[in-house]
Amino acid sequence: MKTAELIRNYIEKLPRGEPFTPMALLQHGTRKAVDMELSRLVKNGKIMRVARGVYVRPKENKYVGKVPPGAFEIAQIKAGPAGVKIALNGAEAALLFGLSTQVPVQPVYYTTGPSKRILFGNLPIRLRHISPRKLVAPGTNVGLAISALWYLGRKEVNTRVFEAIQQKLTKAEYAQLKASIPLMPAWMADKLRHYEKEIHNG
Repeated sequence: MKTAELIRNYIEKLPRGEPFTPMALLQHGTRKAVDMELSRLVKNGKIMRVARGVYVRPKENKYVGKVPPGAFEIAQIKAGPAGVKIALNGAEAALLFGLSTQVPVQPVYYTTGPSKRILFGNLPIRLRHISPRKLVAPGTNVGLAISALWYLGRKEVNTRVFEAIQQKLTKAEYAQLKASIPLMPAWMADKLRHYEKEIHNG
């Protein structure tokens, strides 16, 4: 089977809307052959190039046509190899919990990998490196809560903040937040313990 056919067969098996990079295709041919076939498939409308080195077999919508993946999916695939963590930034997390009204002007994601700037169409996406200790339970509501607390900082975190977070989390998620105390900085852990004492005594 020729390289072009192997590449087409591989891509056709991918779920629509799932981005991929040329690296996933190098088992089927040289980088030059892969790039040539991807370019051909883009011209034929079979796939879309959504960012530098990122392609997708797009989902189809009868009203708007081809639907590209979201910014977070692009950021995930560009973040780096498996094991690199990525999550919404603290400002976005605080916004989701109703703790801030500041809307980021462009998508920014925290990552344990290197900082990067990605151009997604005309939309710039930023990957900002942070310490792994600040990225707890990425991809979960608990991780978002901790990220929001880091963003707000020692001076802004108070009882009202924890009340808002507790209201947004399920009982199981809030229990997980409390179980994450050993992973928090001392100031954050102390404030959560103080809040717990207040609601139990109150």
